[in-house]
Amino acid sequence: MAIERTLSIIKPDATARNLTGKINTFFEDAGLRIVAQKRIRLTREQAEGFYAVHKERSFFGELCDYMCSGPVVVQVLEGENAILQNREIMGATNPANADEGTIRKAFGEDVQANSVHGSDSPENAAIEINYFFSDIEIAG
Repeated sequence: MAIERTLSIIKPDATARNLTGKINTFFEDAGLRIVAQKRIRLTREQAEGFYAVHKERSFFGELCDYMCSGPVVVQVLEGENAILQNREIMGATNPANADEGTIRKAFGEDVQANSVHGSDSPENAAIEINYFFSDIEIAG
């Protein structure tokens, strides 16, 4: 098994409801370590840059508006198969379809306000981590 790192974002709907600690408990209870973390407020430019892969999609503007609507917590999770493990902990994108015991089932409100984001591949994890963190900010 490989030790990996993945980006996690606790989204505005969750920070507004003061769920950061409860969400982090899901990660830590599953054996993932939080090796970097900061609370930020994305600018429109930052949100558009981060979600540029979705630029041609109809929901792009609404997604960027939402991600700028309040603070987010960006963090780097580390552990055995962290990318897949984090995606399992998060649950399905639509909270209505998420399994019991997942973050999105417990806290998600809808497809957009689903409380968390996680990288979907090693390649995207590296890109996404580097978008928000320098090497010196990651304490492995």
